[in-house]
Parts: sequence; structure tokens; C-alpha cells
Amino acid sequence: MIKSLRSGAELATVARNAAADLADASAQEILHWAAEEFGSGLAVTASMQDTVLVHLASKALPGIDVLFLETGYHFIETTGTADAVEAVYDVSLRRLLPLQTVEQQDAQYGKDLFARDPDLCCALRKVAPLNKALKDYEAWATGVRRVESPTRANTPVVTFDAKRGRIKIAPLAAWTDDDVDAYIAEHNVLVNPLLSAEYPSIGCEPCTRRVLPGQDSRAGRWAGLAKTECGINI
Repeated sequence: MIKSLRSGAELATVARNAAADLADASAQEILHWAAEEFGSGLAVTASMQDTVLVHLASKALPGIDVLFLETGYHFIETTGTADAVEAVYDVSLRRLLPLQTVEQQDAQYGKDLFARDPDLCCALRKVAPLNKALKDYEAWATGVRRVESPTRANTPVVTFDAKRGRIKIAPLAAWTDDDVDAYIAEHNVLVNPLLSAEYPSIGCEPCTRRVLPGQDSRAGRWAGLAKTECGINI
């Protein structure tokens, strides 16, 4: 971790300048800038759906911290992908735990909170642990891409995350699905095995189902509900 964090005002200025300078930059250029600007004050979040961003970041900043949210509800394929990342890539994997185990959460809120109040479940098991971890960094990179859903269509490559007082970086914002597939093939990148089983967007097991032909790639997340985001990226 870095010893001294810059103020929110300072980081907001950095983000504003970078947003203009890097608007048309490649993912590699964005990550190399971030590595030089933040060093160990940069972290990458990874859902372990695919590991394109982790692979790219490990080249820009070997040993970079990768934040993985251990929600307690993951598919076994997702945790297996995290284990593989830790073993294969030059990164430091940080497994972020919620304040409560699933059993403790059930005791306080009732069983299967995800089915009754998914927003609260995500807030407790994803958003809160990430917010706590990001206090150690000045900037974080996310794999969000504009083509994934309407809520992500205007994602900037660099912005100031005012809620957290940190810089948020989306190096893959402009990438298409074909771009992702080509990078995976060229670099033999680790992917979650479920991606080949009609799961184009993978979250927690109880809240993820297969996507039907012609549906949006995130249609399998919280199916039947208006909810489309866990709260991390909005």
C-alpha cells in the first residue's frame, strides 16, 4: 500500500485531466498511465468471469493487488478461477470477506435475503467490503464495458468516484465482445468455465441464470427483477 493518500480534491483534478488525455487511449496505455501515476496505490477488481483486465494489469504493474469479493454465494467455477489467477498470474489476490458469514446474515435478516431484498444483500456482501478495501488505494480499475448494458453505455475510461473519494478507471470501456474474445484467444487468458455454458455475465449463483438466445448479456442477472447492477459500478 502507499504511505500517503492524496486528498479527494487532488485526485479529482488528476481524474479530470486524465479523462481528457486518455479518452481515446488503448487499454494498455491507460493501465501503464495508472501504474506510473499510482503505483501500489492502484488495485484491480475482478469478478472472475474472465481475467482479461487482470492479465493486462499484471503486465502493466507486476504484483498488483487484485480485489475479489468472496460473497459466500459464488459458483464453484468462480472460486476455482480465482484460485487459478492466484497461482498463474503475477498479482497479489486479496479476497474480501463481508462482515457477516452467510449464516450470520441469515440469522439477522432471515434466510435467503438475496431473494427478498437483493439490493441489501449486494450492499452487505459486495459494496461494503469493497468500500472498506478501497480506503487503502487512490485508484481502482474495473472491467466494465459500454456494450454490456444500457446502464454502462456512457462509461468513461477515467472518472472521479465521488462516493468513495477515489479514481475509477475502466480500461476496457470501449472494448466489444469480439475484442475480449480475441484477447483471450491470443494470450490464452484464464476464463470462468461457465462462460461456455450460456452465462455471458456471471454473478452469485442464486442470482444468475443462463441467458436465452437474443437476450441482453446481463439478462441472466437477477432475472425477473428491475435490478441490473449490484451497486459497485453505479
